[in-house]
Amino acid sequence: MTAILLVAVGVLLVTTAPRVLSALPGLRRSPRAALLLWQTTALAGTVCVIAAGPVAAISIWPLDRRGIDVAAALVALVASAQCLSLILVNGHLVGTTLRSARRRHRALLRLVGDDHRDGRLTIVEHHTPTAYCVPGRRRRVVLSTATLSELPEDELDAVLAHERAHLGERHDLLLEYFTVAHRSAPRWLRSDRALSEVRLLIEVLADRAARQRTGDVPLARALVRLAGSRTPEAMLGAADEAHVAARMDLLATRPASAWHAAGVYTLVVLVGLLPAGVLALTM
Repeated sequence: MTAILLVAVGVLLVTTAPRVLSALPGLRRSPRAALLLWQTTALAGTVCVIAAGPVAAISIWPLDRRGIDVAAALVALVASAQCLSLILVNGHLVGTTLRSARRRHRALLRLVGDDHRDGRLTIVEHHTPTAYCVPGRRRRVVLSTATLSELPEDELDAVLAHERAHLGERHDLLLEYFTVAHRSAPRWLRSDRALSEVRLLIEVLADRAARQRTGDVPLARALVRLAGSRTPEAMLGAADEAHVAARMDLLATRPASAWHAAGVYTLVVLVGLLPAGVLALTM
């Protein structure tokens, strides 16, 4: 009974909850709390599914039963092991692919870019206004020469604050975590919309850092000037074209109250306690 309930809750958290969360745009007004809710939902769902196998095995110990109980426990154990294996394999594949792409891009920048004296900024000769960051151990912000020539100082400050927020708060690791969770779910259960929503929340979080430094207007104007620029694979860009309209809407919206974030954090706690709650109620 406990194992079945764990699987049911886990499947709901991994499949249904992302669709529900991505259909609630109000969560974007508290992006940090919303991202934590997404993280907790994915983690709680994974814990439930992986724990179901061991729980089923414990329930038939010391193996004095036969028939369907033992068969069901073995199936649950295999399913849990398969789920854990998928997460580990996808974690390795996603991590090595991203780091390899960033290593190649850093090598390219050494050939075509000019490093600023602080070593954290690279300028690339290009006619399109472009800004993105390269996460990792040798992290840096990359700007095109068109960005430097076309953006006034306050808009340039907003762009740099946005990219430095990505690097300082390691948003790349957040995105990597969700990418692994997304790819580990069966293809017919996963939702591309959920991953897109997480990408948007990460951009909104960096926007919050930029608007604190320069205000809304310079950031909004910078987003317009950079709209349409391309971000290389595995990097984080200031003007992700798919999300610029939603980010502009949020800049025009009043910030959420502290109560709004508190409500989302309350949901985080409740979702995080779900696996323990199932165990406590049924064992």
